[in-house]
Amino acid sequence: MDHQAKLARAREIQEAIGRILLQDWDPIGIRDVPEAQDEYDGYVGGVYGLLASGASPQAVAQHLCGIERNSMGFTQALPTHLLPVARKLCRLGVTIEPE
Repeated sequence: MDHQAKLARAREIQEAIGRILLQDWDPIGIRDVPEAQDEYDGYVGGVYGLLASGASPQAVAQHLCGIERNSMGFTQALPTHLLPVARKLCRLGVTIEPE
């Protein structure tokens, strides 16, 4: 895969992560608010990095839970509740291919 194709694939995956965060995770309930569709974009890179490193669904769920607790103030957030969205993210098949 050439460099341009790799960049295009990375953008495609990041867009998919953003959609999943908005549609499936959405802890603050903004999926139907047009002006807030980019609300979770700041979290895409961290999730992408986890997925690219081969993180388990449990690790991804823990990461999302940490965001909910530390950035959003949802102190009752539990990683086990986030496993379905974490599994969906892991199914994106993000890998980093050696050069």
